[in-house]
Amino acid sequence: MKRRRDNFPLKPLVISAAIVIFLIALAGYLRKVLTTSNYFNVSDIISKEQLNGNLDYLKGKNIFTLDLRKESLNISAKCPDCLKVRVARILPDRLFVEFIRREPVALVKLYRYFVVDQYGVFFGSMPNPGNLDLPLVTGLETKLFGVTLGRRYVTKELALVLNIIKEFNNSSSLKGYSIKRIDVGTADDISLFIPLNLNKEAYAQWQPSAKENILEVRISQGNILEKIAVISGLINQEKHNLANIKYIDYRFKEPVIKFKDAK
Repeated sequence: MKRRRDNFPLKPLVISAAIVIFLIALAGYLRKVLTTSNYFNVSDIISKEQLNGNLDYLKGKNIFTLDLRKESLNISAKCPDCLKVRVARILPDRLFVEFIRREPVALVKLYRYFVVDQYGVFFGSMPNPGNLDLPLVTGLETKLFGVTLGRRYVTKELALVLNIIKEFNNSSSLKGYSIKRIDVGTADDISLFIPLNLNKEAYAQWQPSAKENILEVRISQGNILEKIAVISGLINQEKHNLANIKYIDYRFKEPVIKFKDAK
């Protein structure tokens, strides 16, 4: 009996291999053209913001050989008030740079006034607070030293203050109220000062006029979301009598309301 001989499909295999080799060669050629041609060298950098000459070092570089992630981080490192920087290619020879700025949430009084964002990054400073409508944080002078712009600072007291501001601003029951000053003694002794009839001009330097009514709220660390919810409930419960309240103390298990005429 004759042995059956299998025919190996050599021709289709050769054709497939030739196609693969051709495609690899074509890809290599295109890559060489794209990365060496002057046509794709960066000639302009555009942005929605006005740019200075700090990014001119990118001009003349091939748009395809640039590591955009690395360049984004480099630019961001030189921009303290930038939360993120995005760099995108616009073919054939331009780059688009988008600056996503940090949102200020408070002013911190140290040896100067510093602007801080929700992550604890200090990104701006000034000799006086000016007219910025932000809570002024005092009492951290002995807890933060040698502040560097663009750096995040992680301290228990600062993190607590930022959490209080966040939860206060997120509370729908406290809409219409704002914190103008936060005084930090310790993490278990923090005072919030809330104006009841806000006069923006009088508060330009965070100094209330003689006629201003201020509600002081004393609070401690732990369960901030719950404490802000309780405080908001008390404020709304006593909203017609807030001017007669000296302070609300919620540093312990139960909140205590101290009235001005109480003996």
